[in-house]
Amino acid sequence: MQIVHKGANPKVTIVGGGVTIHEALKASKALEADGVDVIVVDPFTIKPLDSKTICQAVSSTGGLVVTVEDHYPTGGIGEAVAAALTEHAVKNVKQVLLAVQEVPRSGTPDQLLAKYRINASAIAQSVINLIASA
Repeated sequence: MQIVHKGANPKVTIVGGGVTIHEALKASKALEADGVDVIVVDPFTIKPLDSKTICQAVSSTGGLVVTVEDHYPTGGIGEAVAAALTEHAVKNVKQVLLAVQEVPRSGTPDQLLAKYRINASAIAQSVINLIASA
């Protein structure tokens, strides 16, 4: 597991893997241009998940976390992160899980990332919404 980006005063932790980590990094740049710092974590694997790093990152952002994955949520990063946060009793957790929620279609990678709302724009908007609801 690796923290691939950490802003000066992070408000939200973003956890993604594969192509979504690149989208998360793009989102972090856009957010920071608007004055919103984040932590971006690449878990590399779900099993074993580095629960310590995840829990420390999410605790440092007041329990706010967005997970993003390019497949169905069942058995994915979002569920693994939620389980780790629960197991380690991280307080005040508010998690947004971005994942493919409908039958997959064909298209270019950019079209599919946008369609399933797992692109940089959707990640950034989820971060803004999460902060507003906290």
